[in-house]
Amino acid sequence: MTRVLLLGGTTEASLLAQALAQAGIAAVFSYAGRTGAPIAQPLPTRIGGFGGAEAMAKALREGGFTHLVDATHPFAAQISANAVAACAETGTPLIALQRPAWTAQDGDRWTRVADTAAAVAALPDAPARVFLATGKQGLLPFALKSQHQYLLRLVDPPEAPLPLPHASVVIARGPFDAEGDKALMIGHRITHLVAKNAGGLGAEAKLIAARALGLPVILIDRPTLPPRSEVASVAEVIDWLSHAGTERGV
Repeated sequence: MTRVLLLGGTTEASLLAQALAQAGIAAVFSYAGRTGAPIAQPLPTRIGGFGGAEAMAKALREGGFTHLVDATHPFAAQISANAVAACAETGTPLIALQRPAWTAQDGDRWTRVADTAAAVAALPDAPARVFLATGKQGLLPFALKSQHQYLLRLVDPPEAPLPLPHASVVIARGPFDAEGDKALMIGHRITHLVAKNAGGLGAEAKLIAARALGLPVILIDRPTLPPRSEVASVAEVIDWLSHAGTERGV
């Protein structure tokens, strides 16, 4: 019998959880535990990391999982790499549900960079007002340019003092819309946007707003991951589970 381990935390993962539940496919939804109040799912849920690839392989064996679907955030590089290694070790078929990356359109003023350090370097030296839309992870490097006023939008309130001396925090959970993000940027007099190329419609609003306002965007490219099979829709995952996911291996 098919039994799926679904690595989630994204909008796409929640949509897939609904589809799995409706199809009567046995599955467990796994949250990394980075948010204090994760969205309830129509599947049995576990919260917390596995502790590395070996521990994930053990969980696959002990949980009787026949398939693994990685629907984590495109920047969750470590758990995605662990999933590839764990599935290779256990012979568990793996597929990733990944939304396509964003591509520049007319009017965009993008500077694409490889990582967070490069994003910090790309910011101006003169004081600016920066919408730092990269989440609560990886804030410390931006302290190297502490002259800027940073706007952060987080799902949960910070549990510790932020490493940025001049920062404002907005607590909100997406998806967001372009008009709302445009109003947010105008209200905070934003001059620059820093974001990760996460893709997806729900997170694109800030880029549309920046385009409308003519603001420069520093966009961090996705990390490089080990080779794996990827699809872009819930329907493709369901089809894979029904027909193409019976082979052993990654």
